Amino acid sequence: MKLKSFFLILALLLGVVWITLLFMATQENGWRFYLIEGIITISLFYLVFFYRKVIKPLNSIAGGMDLLQAQDFSSRLAPVGQREADRIVEVFNRIMQQLKEERLRLREQNHFLDLLISASPMGVIILTLDERISMANKAALGFLNEGSENNILNKGMNELEGSLAEELSRMEKDTTTTIRLSDSQIYRCSYLSFIDRGFAHPFYLIESLTSEVMKAEKKAYEKVIRMIAHEVNNSVAGITSTLDTVNDVLQSMDDTEDLCEVMKVCIERSFSMSRFITNFADVVKIPEPQLEEVKLNDRVVACKTFMENICLNKNITLSIDLCEENPIVLLDTSLFEQVLINIIKNAAESIEENGEITIRTSASPLMLEIGDTGKGISKEVETKLFSPFFSTKPNGQGIGLIFIREVLMKHGCTFSLRTYPDGITRFRICF
Repeated sequence: MKLKSFFLILALLLGVVWITLLFMATQENGWRFYLIEGIITISLFYLVFFYRKVIKPLNSIAGGMDLLQAQDFSSRLAPVGQREADRIVEVFNRIMQQLKEERLRLREQNHFLDLLISASPMGVIILTLDERISMANKAALGFLNEGSENNILNKGMNELEGSLAEELSRMEKDTTTTIRLSDSQIYRCSYLSFIDRGFAHPFYLIESLTSEVMKAEKKAYEKVIRMIAHEVNNSVAGITSTLDTVNDVLQSMDDTEDLCEVMKVCIERSFSMSRFITNFADVVKIPEPQLEEVKLNDRVVACKTFMENICLNKNITLSIDLCEENPIVLLDTSLFEQVLINIIKNAAESIEENGEITIRTSASPLMLEIGDTGKGISKEVETKLFSPFFSTKPNGQGIGLIFIREVLMKHGCTFSLRTYPDGITRFRICF
C-alpha cells in the first residue's frame, strides 16, 4: 500500500510538472515545444507501464494475503495481464481451491466422527489437558449413571459419584483393564491419549462386557450343573433305595439298633446331597417372570412380616421406611418376594446377632433399598459377589446372589451391593 501511494504521488507531481512545462513551452516557438511535450508524454506512458507491471501485481498479491488472513477460501484472484504475475495468480487460486476442498473434507470427516461417537455403544469421555471432562457421549453417560452431559462437564473423574468413575480415576495413562463392579456390571476400560495441535489429549474408552460375560458364565455353569445333577441324582437314587432295603432287613433282626441308626444317618445324608444339588439345578430353571402391576410397599410389608420372627430370634431389628406414594411396579410377585427374602436372609447372616435391617422405598427415583449393620463388604469381595459359586460363607454354595442377579435382570432392574463410608451395607434395586 505504501508503494502504491508513492506512485500516485509521483504521478501527481509529474502531472503538475507536465502542465508547468507545457505552459512554459507555449511561450516559445519551434522544436523546443515538441521536445518538452514528447519527453513528458513518454514519462507518463512509462509511469503507467511501470504501474501495470509492478504495482497492480503487488496489489493482487496483497489482496490474496488478505483472503488468506480472513480464511476466505472461496474467493479467487483475477489475472492482471502480466505473465509472471498471472502465473502467481494461477498457483494461488489452485492452492485456495485445495484448501477449500481440504476444509470441506475435514468438516465432513469431523461431522461423521461426531455422529459415530454419539451413536457408538462404546462410552467415550474426552478430557482437557488438565484432565477435566470436555465431552462424553450418550453411552458414557449411561455407564456413569448421569442424565445430562452438563452435569459432568469441567469436572475431574475423581469428583464424580459412582463406582465406575471411582475405578476410572484410579487408572494409569496408556493402560487397558477390565473392571467388575458390585452391581455385577463388567467393563473393559482404556485410558489413552490422542495428539491435537501438538498436545496429547487424554480420553477414556468404556466397553460393556456384562452381557457377553454373563451369557458365557451361564452357559458354562448350566452345563456343569446339569451334568453333576444328573450323575449325583442317579447315584443317590440307587444308594438310597439300597440303604432303605438294608435298613428294613436290619430292623427285622435283633441287636441291630446301632446299625439301624447309622443307616438312618446315611439315608438322611443322601437326601441332603440330593437337595444340595437340586438347589443348583433350580438356578438354571428360573422361569420367565409373569409381570403384573404390584404396589411396591405392599410387597415389602408382606416380606417383613414373613422374616420378622427369624430376625427377632437373633435380636435383629427389622424396620421399614416406606414412601407415601406406594409406587406401582411391574413384578412377578413370587419371584420378587423370593429375592427380597434372600436379601434379608443374607443381611441377617451378616449381622449374626444384635443389629438392624432397614427396608426403604422411594418413588423418585423408583428404588428399593435394604440396608444392614453387618460386617460389611471389602473392596476385594465387591467385585466377586455376583460371580457363579462365589460365597463368603464357610458352607455357602454361591448360588443365592446368582439367583438374585438372574431374577432382577429378567425384571429389567439395575442393582448394587456395597458397604458405604457410614458403615451400612446397602442392596439397592432400581426399577
